[in-house]
Amino acid sequence: MKQPRALVIGSGPGGLTAAAALHRRGWSVTVLEKAASIEPVGAAISLAANAQRALDAIGVGDAVRDLAAWEGSGGLRTPEGRWLSRTDAAALAERFGGGIALVHRADLAALLTARLPAGAIRTEAAAEVEDPGGPGEPARVAVPDGVLEAELVVAADGIGSAARSALFPGHPGPAYAGFTTWRLVLPARPVAFAPHETWGRGELWGSQPLADGRVYAYAAALAPAGRRSPDGELAELRRRFAGWHDPVPAILAAAEPGQVLHHDVRWLAEPLPAFHRGRVALLGDAAHAMTPNLGQGGNQAVEDGVVLAHHAAADPAAVPEALERYTRDRLPRTRTVALRSARAGRVINLTGPLAVRARNALIRGVGLLGPRVVLRGLDGIADWEPPGGGADPGGPYASPAQAAP
Repeated sequence: MKQPRALVIGSGPGGLTAAAALHRRGWSVTVLEKAASIEPVGAAISLAANAQRALDAIGVGDAVRDLAAWEGSGGLRTPEGRWLSRTDAAALAERFGGGIALVHRADLAALLTARLPAGAIRTEAAAEVEDPGGPGEPARVAVPDGVLEAELVVAADGIGSAARSALFPGHPGPAYAGFTTWRLVLPARPVAFAPHETWGRGELWGSQPLADGRVYAYAAALAPAGRRSPDGELAELRRRFAGWHDPVPAILAAAEPGQVLHHDVRWLAEPLPAFHRGRVALLGDAAHAMTPNLGQGGNQAVEDGVVLAHHAAADPAAVPEALERYTRDRLPRTRTVALRSARAGRVINLTGPLAVRARNALIRGVGLLGPRVVLRGLDGIADWEPPGGGADPGGPYASPAQAAP
């Protein structure tokens, strides 16, 4: 039988996961990246147990776990430094079969590209879906030097997805979530600290250590769409957060302007009717962009890639039918996660003094009941298992034991 062909548009975590999973299942895979090199946009990605199990199915889960920096305790704080709730890696592992692996996006990209054959990634290859294909007809993708055909096209081209617009031209696209975000990575930790996220009034800060000694910090604040600081985003961060608890001032003092990334948050408030059309599947932010409040955007993209390969490998000659199964599997789950994330964002972004005090009192009360209760917010998300328990013809996979809730 002729080796089935797959084109993957975009080299983010979801696209590279899908490419590696399809290659592992016997597909001839080409990744089309419009940039001149594979340089992931962003700073770090938080991979929970659900994404780690998905990555186990392509043989990189353990390598990701080796990059995990969080071994002790951490939690949620107020701007003055008071702990609202605390948990630790052991509690996460007990409840969900694994903790959190905070990985620089470049490191994750390197792990995933190493699973692809030489020459599988084409850079400076902006791609547009010309024809989604269908039963008996391949999909067609236009690239700078011509048109490519394939039995399957995976559109992992991000929140501004051109493929999504081509497949569903009547969809309104992403909507502004009402807040903006900043991210930065410091080359070294200026002070020792416990991982934490801090909630203020319509503002948020997070400080997280990376395994190699670097620091990943992120912030968010309510703001009009498109607003930018006239004297730079680092200056804006210092105005907003320099008076918060340690280690926030030390991190801001050590940061340099070129390290700060700034993006408004957009999400697909209106869901798509499907994640596919013909032989083209949408994946990750192209299919279900969500707010970052649960840290699940990249995790869901990784899940997408493994689930898509699972269905496509069942019968490479029947891709349209496989993509219908992919939509049935992924659309309800990702919609649920997106709505839960949006609800969490509304709680975080409270601004009224009474509302904030009530929120903090509730969090403290729940925190007193112990980490098992605190972690219930991730039930149904971090305990996800890949199809078939992650079994893959390319290599063995043993699912970790799941603790009873």
